[in-house]
Amino acid sequence: MSNQQLKDVGLKVTLPRLKILSILEHSEQKHLSAEDVYKLLLEAGEDVGLATVYRVLTQFESAGLVARHNFEDGHAVFELNSDDHHDHMVCVDSGDVIEFVNKQIEELQHQIAEEHGYELIDHNLVLYVKKKS
Repeated sequence: MSNQQLKDVGLKVTLPRLKILSILEHSEQKHLSAEDVYKLLLEAGEDVGLATVYRVLTQFESAGLVARHNFEDGHAVFELNSDDHHDHMVCVDSGDVIEFVNKQIEELQHQIAEEHGYELIDHNLVLYVKKKS
């Protein structure tokens, strides 16, 4: 994401915003809590406070740059918004978040809404799973 994209969503380009955005873009893990972002910034030798991380993530969410998810324990995690829709599975043992896309599930959701006289505008599907023994 570029400086211009930050400006396009009405945010001033600041060093903390750029550093946090870089963490979100380059982290192997796609779903990060504010604390995760803060720890990664510390590991990179960056001097950005936890309160700033929370504030910037909230600003990014308001601007539509990131999506906030509250999985099993209500613990908020953030991921960069993308044009491709996907759903999530959360492992209740490890906390791992697995993204998936299933055409049949997508079609069924539209069908269910239609059967009840509605048009599906958006949805958020989270499956809570555990590894088979």
